[in-house]
Amino acid sequence: MKVLKDDNYREKINSYTKQDWKPLFDLIPLIEQTDKFGDDTEAMKSLEKGIFIMDPYEEHHVVEQFREAVYAIPVMIDFDWSAWDEGRKIVSDDNFDYDSNDIPTKCKIISAIVRNDRFCSGRLVSAFETGMMLKVLRSIQRQAEPGEPAK
Repeated sequence: MKVLKDDNYREKINSYTKQDWKPLFDLIPLIEQTDKFGDDTEAMKSLEKGIFIMDPYEEHHVVEQFREAVYAIPVMIDFDWSAWDEGRKIVSDDNFDYDSNDIPTKCKIISAIVRNDRFCSGRLVSAFETGMMLKVLRSIQRQAEPGEPAK
């Protein structure tokens, strides 16, 4: 898994071309067509039987493809995401204007959510279900492809 270092991630991300972003942008129509991004039904059945499952979510394939793409491009940044108060405020605001942030900051948001999912299963699925991740991706697309029609 490729991860960008905190000391040079801005330069690297700002050098990405439209083609570099393509694996993520190609997911946007799939995300728009998906109703349910994860299922914890089997885990809940097990819990009723007294069996606790550490990773209860069965993720939709688009979530898995997203995770693979953010590491492959890479947009994942190695930073202290758990202490990033600005990010916590951003993701807590349902009406936040993601266009007000640059692309590297949006990549930090993605990194924080993906990393948090390792400790709090379902956090990434939740970011898709609330529409937040789609907003982030559309905002990146608008900034990475200036002059393209907004979707």
